Order: sequence, then C-alpha cells, then structure tokens
Amino acid sequence: MDFSGVFAALTTPFAADDSVALADLKQNIQRYNATALAGYAVQGSTGESVLLSRAEWDSVLVAAKEAASPQKRLLAGTGVESTAETISRSKRAAELGYHAALVKTPYYYKPMYKPEVFIAHYRRVADASPIPVLLYSVPQFTGISLEAPEVAVLAEHPNIIGIKESSGHVQRVGEMVAATPASFQVLTGGAGVLLPSLTVGAKGAILALASALPEKCAELYEVTRRGQLDAARELQKNLLRASKLIVSELGIPGVKFVMDQRGYRGGAPRSPLLPLADAAKRRVLELLATFEPAAARA
Repeated sequence: MDFSGVFAALTTPFAADDSVALADLKQNIQRYNATALAGYAVQGSTGESVLLSRAEWDSVLVAAKEAASPQKRLLAGTGVESTAETISRSKRAAELGYHAALVKTPYYYKPMYKPEVFIAHYRRVADASPIPVLLYSVPQFTGISLEAPEVAVLAEHPNIIGIKESSGHVQRVGEMVAATPASFQVLTGGAGVLLPSLTVGAKGAILALASALPEKCAELYEVTRRGQLDAARELQKNLLRASKLIVSELGIPGVKFVMDQRGYRGGAPRSPLLPLADAAKRRVLELLATFEPAAARA
C-alpha cells in the first residue's frame, strides 16, 4: 500500500456545548476532497484524540469515512496506552474501511518503556490488526522517541509498513530510511522539514499544517517530486515560517484559528486547551497576510 504524498492531520470541531460537531467535520473534509492531498489522518494528535471518549472517537471515524472521497487514503489513529485497547480500536478502524492504523507509542510508564517493550507491543498489535500498521513517534507530546534500531526490527513484521516520525529531526528520518527496507515507508510529521525529509528518502508527510494550508503543503510535495527544487526551496521557507508559529508555538488552537480565517470549521479546542489570545491572533493574521495574502481573505 502506497502512502506517498501529503496527508492532513485532521482537527476535530466542537460545538458551542463542547460536543463533537460531526457536520462541521464533514464539511471540512468535503473541501479537502477537492485538494491534492493524498488523504487524511483521523484522530491523531491534531484531532485532540486524547481528549475524546471512545464513543466520540468512534463517531469521528464514522463521519470522516462517510465524507472522504474514495480517492483519498484514510489513516485511523488507534494507539492508546493499552495493547488490548489499541488492538480493539485497530479492528474497529478496519471494520469502517480505513486503510491503515496509525499507532502512537504508549508513554505513561516511561521508566519501564525500553525498546523491547515497544517491540513486543507493536508486534502484538500488528499480529492482530486486520489493516497495516504505521508506527507513530511523537516525542514532543509523549516524551518518548522510537529510534532507528527498534524501527528496523519492527520493519521486519509484514504488517508494519511504515512510520510517522514527528520529532522534526531530519537526521532521524534519514537513519530510519537507511535502516529499513525500501518497502518501509517513512513519513515526516513536520511541515518545516518536509523538503529535506523527502530529500533523504521520506515518502511523504502527515501534517497538522495541511489542515490549515492544504494546497501549499501538497504543492511542496508535488514540486519536489517533479524536481523543481528552486520552487520547492522557496515554498519550504514559507511553510517553515508558518509551521513554526502556527503549529510548533501555538498548536491546535493556532491551526484551528487559521482554518477559521480560511473558511473551514476550526473553532475552539477542547478544554483544558484554550483558544488563542488576541495578541496571538494578531501575529497569525500578520503572518498570513505576508505568506499568502489570499489566505487571510478566503
């Protein structure tokens, strides 16, 4: 299964009463369907998955599958602390027709989580999952990194087909590419390092910024693939600035605010996350006006 290209890490809209706004989610996806995005990662970190109940998680997966174009590939964030619950969620994603399970590392019992623990965990999940498994390393949220040696061991499993590597370190992407077979697909989670990651062998990306600026993120992948490196470098500089402020500094509230400016249904994050303060909003609007004037008016 080919996961090259750029996937949007979808946000989860919430209604005024803090319930999940499924109609808004569907409306966002229907707009994304018209872009060059390869597909969508549903209920990953950007989807505020750790703030949703299992029933809410399930409802989001159902709604996203209903709204997504058949031409888009769908990844379901199924990784939670328990191996058994991760397996249960991966099986549910398979029932709904998702193409792969995106499984983040468990992280709560950090002192106990040595490489052999992760290897055993992921092997059990991959043995039981009816759909392929993508490893997911996101140390800025979990405090834990999957490194190239254990990824190389896990790449030997026939149902573990790739990894989303979200540390933002291009060297780590290159090490994983070098340590794994050509069939193993390394995807970056950082829009700010998309071009260098592709250069060292990444197949594509799963990006929070692609929920806010899908056209530009997909364009960077396409011009790089076509070898138009001058255009790619210029676009990467712009996306680096946008990613640094919107995603790295302001996080999900920043992504959702930009979505609001561009006609998507972003809205407020779920508590305990807070909406952007007015000063932060002004900084984002200033950046949008210089980065892509049309974005601020869309």
